[in-house]
Amino acid sequence: MTLEILTSDMLSPVRHGFFTRRGGASSGIFAGLNCGHGSSDQTQAVALNRNRVAAAMEVAPERLIGIHQVHSPTVLTIDAPIQGEKPKADAIVTATPDLALTILTADCQPVLFADPEAEVIGAAHAGWRGALDGVLEATLDAMEALGAQRANIRAVIGPSISQRAYEVGPEFLDDFLTESPDNSRFFANGQEDRMQFDLPAFGLHRLRRAGVGQAEWTRHCTYSDPDRFYSYRRATHSKEADYGRLISAIRL
Repeated sequence: MTLEILTSDMLSPVRHGFFTRRGGASSGIFAGLNCGHGSSDQTQAVALNRNRVAAAMEVAPERLIGIHQVHSPTVLTIDAPIQGEKPKADAIVTATPDLALTILTADCQPVLFADPEAEVIGAAHAGWRGALDGVLEATLDAMEALGAQRANIRAVIGPSISQRAYEVGPEFLDDFLTESPDNSRFFANGQEDRMQFDLPAFGLHRLRRAGVGQAEWTRHCTYSDPDRFYSYRRATHSKEADYGRLISAIRL
């Protein structure tokens, strides 16, 4: 099966892709394009999957750049492949050609950024904690430091968990209301004391409030489409032992 790569006209002509799980070498609960070495999948299968992504992005495997994601607002600026252990961060930016910046997700938001005029790109992992703590704004700041113009930056949120699938408790809501009472608009009533959180809408709000030129969500829900996407929450509900990781990539 060939790879399935979702793209956005908004990021054109910059090469990018939100890769689905289709077309990979992994099997069992990881069946498809699992690109997460942090999973319990076979190391060789993950390496083969990542090599297929590198080929699709037209870069050498060592120029497929990833980080150790920790749900932080930390941004890494790079101009060469990373040597040795991956640094802990949740976003990467560069103005260097032929480096494919990658983010791994399984419900959290993968966000790809580009200022085609300044030739600066970025990629961010924005779960609820990272988005609340400012990883998206920090990515825009780091791109500006490389010469990007905020009003020219385009940001696209890839496949993420949707509001109808994201049930949370009242303590979760409290964290958001502490930051701003206006954040209540991203929550809908669920069963009993539960709430339904709209992560992509919150991500778009943070991007637009920060002054990004254009922003959109691809409107793909990871939880609701098991044939195309991995989902941490779906795997948990199914009592599976582990879950695959989707990869999103962008390069100049």
